[in-house]
Amino acid sequence: MARLEVPVQLRWSDMDAYAHVNNVEMLRLLEEARIEAFWQHPAGDDGTRPAPAWPSAVLDAGPGTLVSTFVAHQEIQYVRPLGYRRAPVVVEMWIGHLGGASLDVCYQVRDLPAADPASVVYARAVTTLVLVDSRTGTPTRLDAVARAAWEPLLEEPVTIRRRGTR
Repeated sequence: MARLEVPVQLRWSDMDAYAHVNNVEMLRLLEEARIEAFWQHPAGDDGTRPAPAWPSAVLDAGPGTLVSTFVAHQEIQYVRPLGYRRAPVVVEMWIGHLGGASLDVCYQVRDLPAADPASVVYARAVTTLVLVDSRTGTPTRLDAVARAAWEPLLEEPVTIRRRGTR
């Protein structure tokens, strides 16, 4: 299956006192990649939308949308410190579970594309998103458009090491 590889620029303010990307900012990097890959860009002043950069960009995030997302769960495993640099990191993403109203977005944060043998993994993570009715806040089922866009990205979930396992 195909994974998405979304470049995300680091900010100087992402660093902490130890000169690496702060643990909270790592979650922001995941959020930036997720929004870039799954959300449509808002319509311009003329009412037209730019062509999506990713075929998976099917969620409407503009004001007054009928469906929004709720982050129900996040889990992250930090593999090694990520220092600041000017080159973007690559957030590799795929879908680990596609349910009726939810999906698990899996990630690996790398310094180079996965195909490059020199690529280093800095973090692995998973975010469970629930699609909700924007008016009521109750879960709503994935529509056929979203399901069709995300099924090609479906594969085994990310493996996050647990305490006491090797």
